[in-house]
Amino acid sequence: MEIPNLNKPTIIVTGGTGFIGSHTCVELSETYEIVIIDNLCNSNKNVLNKIKQITDKNITFYEEDLLNIKKIDSIFDQHKPCTVIHFAGLKAVGESVQKPVHYYQNNLISTLNLLEVMKKYECYNLIFSSSATVYGSQISPLKEDMVIGNGVTNPYGQTKFMIEVMLKDLCKSDSKWNVISLRYFNPVGAHESGLIGENPNDIPNNLMPFVLKVGIHNNTEYNVGSQFDKLNIFGNDYSSEDGTCQRDFIHVVDLAKGHLSALNKITELNGYHIFNLGTGTPTSVLQLVETFIQVNKVYIPYEFVPRREGDLDVCFCDPLYTEKMLNWKTEKSLDDMCRDAWNFQLLNANEQIKEKLEESLEEQLKEQKSMYSGWFSWRW
Repeated sequence: MEIPNLNKPTIIVTGGTGFIGSHTCVELSETYEIVIIDNLCNSNKNVLNKIKQITDKNITFYEEDLLNIKKIDSIFDQHKPCTVIHFAGLKAVGESVQKPVHYYQNNLISTLNLLEVMKKYECYNLIFSSSATVYGSQISPLKEDMVIGNGVTNPYGQTKFMIEVMLKDLCKSDSKWNVISLRYFNPVGAHESGLIGENPNDIPNNLMPFVLKVGIHNNTEYNVGSQFDKLNIFGNDYSSEDGTCQRDFIHVVDLAKGHLSALNKITELNGYHIFNLGTGTPTSVLQLVETFIQVNKVYIPYEFVPRREGDLDVCFCDPLYTEKMLNWKTEKSLDDMCRDAWNFQLLNANEQIKEKLEESLEEQLKEQKSMYSGWFSWRW
C-alpha cells in the first residue's frame, strides 16, 4: 500500500464508494489523504480500483457501518482526520415510504454516532450530503434562506431535514464546529473516463440509471431483464412545454467539485452554512431523454404513464449564493451528462458480461474437476 503522505491533511469520507462519494474522492485525491468508511449496501468495492486507475493514488478503505460506533472510534483513533464528508445513508425514496423506521434508525443514529466520535477526537469540520427534498413543495427557484421541512413527502427527505436541524443546533451550542450542508438537486452523468458512474445494486430509483439500463437492453446484446424493455415517463400533463415535470440536473463531476470548493472554505465559514448545488436551469424529463437519444444515437423506447404521487411539477435552484460564496459554478452541459453516463454504462455492461463469462467458466471447471475426481476414485 502507498505510504501515507504526512504533509497531506486526512479526510474521512463516509459512503465514499457510492455514486457521488467516489467522484468526490477523485477530486480530493490530489490534495488530501482519503479514508473511506462504507458498508457497501448500495455500492461495490471494485470502485476503489477504479479510483486508483483514475488518480494513481491508493485510498484507505474500511468496510464498516456507522451504526457500529466502536469501529468508527477505532478508525478515528488511527487516522485523526481534520474533516469529515458525510455521504453515508439510505437514499431510496420509495423504500423509505415502505420502511420509515429503518430509514430513521439508520440515517439519524449513524449521523449521531459520527458526531459523537468527531467531538471525541476534536474533528470539528463536517460537510453533510443533504438534498433539495428538504424544501418540500415550495415554488422554484429554491433559495437557501427559505424555510425548510414543510411538505416533505417521504421519510428519506425527512431524515435529511432532521439532520440539518441537528447540525444547526450543534453549531449554535458550540462555536468550535464548522458545518456545511450541501443541498443536491439531480446529479447525473459519470466521470469522463467511464470508469465510475451511477450503478445501483438493485433496480434503479432515479431517472438516468433507468434510462441507461433501457439503453443497454435495447441497443446491445446484453439482456438486463424485461423490466427494462421501455422507460415509463410519469405524467405528461405538467406545466412544461412538453408536459413532463422539470428538474435541475447537474453533472456529478460538477457536484464533486462543489465539495472541494466547500472544503476550501469551511474553516473560514465558522458555524452552520447551507449551499445549493445545481445549475439553476430546469430541464424536463422528456428533454433529458430526447437529448440522450440524440447525443448517443441510441433507441430508447418510452411510454407516458400516470403521474406518481408526490412528484413536483418543477424543482430547480437559485445557484447565485453558492457561486458567490464558494467561488464555484457548474461547467458541464446536458449533452455532457448524457454522453458521459452512456460511456460509463457501455464500459460497465462489458465488464458485467466479462464477469458472467468468467463465472460460467469457473462453474464448468468445477464440474469437470468433480467428474474427473469421481472417475479416478472409481478406477482405482
